[in-house]
Amino acid sequence: MTPKSDQNTTPHLPEDYDVQVANTIPYYSSFHQETINLIKSLPSRPKVWLDTGCGTGSLVKKAFLEFPDTRFILLDPSESMLQQALEKLSAFMPERVEFLKPCPTQKLSCELKEKPEIITAIQCHHYLCSEDRVKATKVCYDILEDNGIYITFENIRPLTKKGILIGKQYWANFQLSKGKCQEEVHKHLARFDVEYFPITIEDHLKLLRETGFRTVELFWCSYMQAGFYGIK
Repeated sequence: MTPKSDQNTTPHLPEDYDVQVANTIPYYSSFHQETINLIKSLPSRPKVWLDTGCGTGSLVKKAFLEFPDTRFILLDPSESMLQQALEKLSAFMPERVEFLKPCPTQKLSCELKEKPEIITAIQCHHYLCSEDRVKATKVCYDILEDNGIYITFENIRPLTKKGILIGKQYWANFQLSKGKCQEEVHKHLARFDVEYFPITIEDHLKLLRETGFRTVELFWCSYMQAGFYGIK
């Protein structure tokens, strides 16, 4: 059996993932659009883009038409998520979309045909323990092309205990507004520091710098989620 730390530990099934995650994480669709907007702001468009923790392939589906000369590589620890992504992208040109075997980022060891200029990791690495998070970030750095950019969105930890309490209630209110019941919301927030392990914005920036990225920035933040990028 695959160790739990190697799996995608989202509580949502692949079949209803896209709907459920939108009702769970505020502005989730903005994570994808802001990622695309950031990449459009770079001096040149990427030839190769690796999306790790790709889920059902929603980001790549949005990016496919925006970047007509880009080849996409998709990776996820969940075989069922990859199957959903394959079905979602089945109408796209197969020569522009490649699926890797199910694998968590920190254990990716296969040789890619080309080094990606873009690596995205959207809401996937906060499931990792501290050691595996460091390994996953290092893997992304090592396989990235020189001057390439690593973009990640993750749940974040407020700086204080009071901030965590307020942040959780803030997040709970959003989920309740989307029709979730109190029990469901409580169950989700109880996963904090149990099934996912958020770190502070400061710790995210420190991790990227210590990994070797020469340019490190926070570019998006709301509720208890944030987006970061690092340039190799």
